[in-house]
Amino acid sequence: MNTTRRRFQRGLLAGLTVAALNAAFGFGTAHAQSAADLAAAAQKEGKLVIYGVTDNEQANHLIREFRTMYPAINVEYSNISTTELYNRFISETAAGSSADVTWSSSMDLQIKLVNDGYAQPHKSAETAKLPEWANWKNEAFGTTYEPIGIVYNKRLIPAGDVPQTHADFVKLLNAQTEKFKGKVNTYDPEKSGVGFMLVTQDKQVNAAGFAELQKALGAVQAKVQASTGTMMERIASGENLIGYNLNAAYALTRAQKDPSIGIVLPKDYTLVISRVMFIAKKAKNPNAAKLWLDFVLSKKGQEIIASKADLYAIRPDVEGDTTASGLKKQLGDALRPVAINTGLLTYLDQAKRLEFLKQWNSAVKGK
Repeated sequence: MNTTRRRFQRGLLAGLTVAALNAAFGFGTAHAQSAADLAAAAQKEGKLVIYGVTDNEQANHLIREFRTMYPAINVEYSNISTTELYNRFISETAAGSSADVTWSSSMDLQIKLVNDGYAQPHKSAETAKLPEWANWKNEAFGTTYEPIGIVYNKRLIPAGDVPQTHADFVKLLNAQTEKFKGKVNTYDPEKSGVGFMLVTQDKQVNAAGFAELQKALGAVQAKVQASTGTMMERIASGENLIGYNLNAAYALTRAQKDPSIGIVLPKDYTLVISRVMFIAKKAKNPNAAKLWLDFVLSKKGQEIIASKADLYAIRPDVEGDTTASGLKKQLGDALRPVAINTGLLTYLDQAKRLEFLKQWNSAVKGK
């Protein structure tokens, strides 16, 4: 075999290897070599550590597929609360290193970490598919498109009473205060990172009606919880009748198994949050982290998010009810996605945070 032919065959085999990785991963040909190099480097690292707030059952759908594609990479996933994730990551990083990737629905705390220099940038063909508001400096990335709604017990609230807007919700509580006293739940903004973010976003989006909302919650002595699971359980059992500002992704999962659960996505405005993912600046396995981020944002990863993990896909080219495109068909301009930028830091200023919580506690908790 002559030298020219041997070179041609070696080049052809190398090209086929790159193409195979590229096809499995979903990249275009312009990114084929970088995808192959990244996959090789990641599998050489052989490990990936993720801190996330996504329930194990939901996260495992993604992790299993990732491990099928890259069996040489062992994934360690820790499911912890939003506030615990933030504090643990900071303390461990100060001591040396922490998780390779953090993935949290507390968008403001994630942006604070990125803004404080805890992330490293990553750019790929997959991140380019995100909406503009969901990519901040190629360091913080939105991975889901999750609507925030009102969840209620269908057995105990008549269909005619079910609120369709925020104003309807306030009107319901004011009209039937005794019925709903002690029977309404929502996140505790002092204990839940995502809960704090949601009510501060409410205040910004619904400035005119926010005071009335707080007053109505206070009048019915709303119960505040740090856990979505706890709120869902109490609504399902009838201990509580209705929940405000709950994540519809979790409610949808519960409703599929429990016919007593009803969900409303308010027609005046529906907040949409996204689980923000970033790669740690001091990641011990940075290539595996990049590979994971690209996988989650790939069309395959997003289809798993929509069809199996019930978290709503953010990519516009993924179809179905639990996707950004599906929600836009349903709610159109009522959707209010929370942009991933430094605007999220406004109420993390200590003085503003304390002032907001003081006002909230006075109106809702009566103290």
